[in-house]
Amino acid sequence: MMYNNIDFNKKTILITGGAGFIGSNLAFYFQENFPNSKVIVFDCFRSTEVFPNGNLKSFGHFKNLIGFKGEIICGNINNQNDLALLGDYKFDFVFHQAAISDTRVYDQEIIMKTNVNSFYDLLAIAKKNQAVMVYASSAATYGNQSSPQTEGKENPENPYGYSKCIMDQIANSYSKENSDLTIVGLRFFNVYGPREYYKAKTSSMIIQLGHQILNGEKPRLFHGSDRIFRDFVYIEDVVQALIKACSPNKNGVYNIGTGISRSFQDIVDILQSELGTNYKTEYFINPYEGYQMHTQANIKKSKENIGFDPKFTLEQGIKSYAPEIKQLFGTKLT
Repeated sequence: MMYNNIDFNKKTILITGGAGFIGSNLAFYFQENFPNSKVIVFDCFRSTEVFPNGNLKSFGHFKNLIGFKGEIICGNINNQNDLALLGDYKFDFVFHQAAISDTRVYDQEIIMKTNVNSFYDLLAIAKKNQAVMVYASSAATYGNQSSPQTEGKENPENPYGYSKCIMDQIANSYSKENSDLTIVGLRFFNVYGPREYYKAKTSSMIIQLGHQILNGEKPRLFHGSDRIFRDFVYIEDVVQALIKACSPNKNGVYNIGTGISRSFQDIVDILQSELGTNYKTEYFINPYEGYQMHTQANIKKSKENIGFDPKFTLEQGIKSYAPEIKQLFGTKLT
């Protein structure tokens, strides 16, 4: 599907974090719709290293790129020698998805070095090449603000959200200093869909609950999950946003969600309908203090400035996702 009038054929495209969830979906979008584009995936790929919370340090996985025909560079955005490998290319578009995205990592130094310091380097590459820069911001910039979350009202609650706030400030300053450059940040809300499986414990609750159900287990939710709401956005709508962000009416940072909140209980009910089960939900006490009870993206500016138009309801997204949820059930995460 073509989301705007840009012809990406014969264009050179860099995707950092291209072996991850969103990056790999974007890589295949170009391969399928613009077969004469030149796509370079830059990713450090998954290792066995974990953070103190037990979660993996990197989520890029080769299985997300099986069938990808573009170029792959294994490198870390923190490593200047690795970044130097990109000097051999003349990029037209830079999609910067690489980051530490785990909201429960509290090592501020590694998050700031990875998410903030490296952003200066990627912006410098974009400037040198006069390339369009579209980067991943996050709804974590809003912290526990009340809904609807609106650009300009940030209050991050964790180092990850703070790092994304700083990236947005850097982008704004860089944009003012380089008015000829296109620089757009996208604040993704709760993204779900194909190729997220290898995020393991940080994958969406949709695939995790789906696999609980397929395992014959009762789906488990926090008490009061009919009153916990999130803005769940399907990966195809996220790809739409990434493409449309390449030709914005003006630079800026924009929310990417559906603009509609759905409850945790809705997810279980839709999944059970899609998977043909009828287990009774099991509830347990929410162990997290200060838990965000409601997110909902205000997408007014996204519609106005990049033409974002989400198409997938939660029902449609889960229906589209269900075949992969079934296919991956029981497969190893390694």
